[in-house]
Amino acid sequence: MTSINRALVLDDYPSGAPEARHFRLIESPVPEPAQGEVLVRSIYLSVDPYMRGRLRPGPSYAEPQKIGEVMIGEVVGEVVASRHHRCAAGDLVTADIGWQTHGVVRGDGLRKLDPGAAPISTALGVLGMPGLTAYFGTLEVLQPRPGDTLVVNAASGAVGAVVGQIARIGGCRVVGIAGSDDKCAYITTELGFDRAINHRTTNDMSGALADACPHGIDCYFDNVGGPITDAAIENLALGARIAICGQIAQYNDTEVATGPRNLRHFLVKRASLKGLLVFDWRDRYQEGLARLTRWVQSGEMRYREDIIDGLEKAPEAFAGLMEGRNFGKQLVRVSDDPTR
Repeated sequence: MTSINRALVLDDYPSGAPEARHFRLIESPVPEPAQGEVLVRSIYLSVDPYMRGRLRPGPSYAEPQKIGEVMIGEVVGEVVASRHHRCAAGDLVTADIGWQTHGVVRGDGLRKLDPGAAPISTALGVLGMPGLTAYFGTLEVLQPRPGDTLVVNAASGAVGAVVGQIARIGGCRVVGIAGSDDKCAYITTELGFDRAINHRTTNDMSGALADACPHGIDCYFDNVGGPITDAAIENLALGARIAICGQIAQYNDTEVATGPRNLRHFLVKRASLKGLLVFDWRDRYQEGLARLTRWVQSGEMRYREDIIDGLEKAPEAFAGLMEGRNFGKQLVRVSDDPTR
């Protein structure tokens, strides 16, 4: 095993879109685990939209990323040394060690992975935090009923693709909003969505949603915010439910956006809106993972991964994610996957 750990640390808070210059690559000796800890070698690194919200000082649901420290992030990795009774060298796990090749973490609560159940990379996507976000956000917040029309934006992404498929499995009519013709074709032909709208080539989003949802939107899963959500609100059905998962359209804004001015639609349609964080269902993760795994294994749930090679490419992958250049769950492959 190499004796050098490579890590990306935050060099400065970005104003606007994050770029490679906001991060710095450093090298240091591979750390030694203390009693109760394990040393993990990163294989796949997850890149997620929530990270942008952590790259600014100020209050939020979690502490902001600190300048000069290893960038936050979850990895799938291999235990290379263990001083914890639950873990042994060779175990495959998920760990919050951030953007680095090696990291030490407490062995308590590490999630062990079974490569026979599903590819280990899925533990960062469809069978990880994004999949669980979609699972609980759809079933617990939106509570779709058979025959409902559900609309989801960022529909080919790690969360949106799972949302739409859960709704489809539950008997809903599903409309997805995505950012290219290829992504729209993917969600309709491969994932089974009923309709797709390319927001980059649609001049009248409200009109496009009215055409795709002639009886209104019963459930709206929002990953994006901005004008797309304004248009969705104009097309709500009576008793509609909205789940706010993300607002990626506004994460790079340098000025505070004007608040919604079409709230009258909530009054007229007696609609409800609720924000969600997956951690609120932490005690039910195993339930969600078990059901998602069954769907993946049966072929009812499909997924797509966008993998970039090399730790040093993580900032580039992150910037691309924020601009919608990724196609599926964005991952960075840090080292060889021993299961492939």
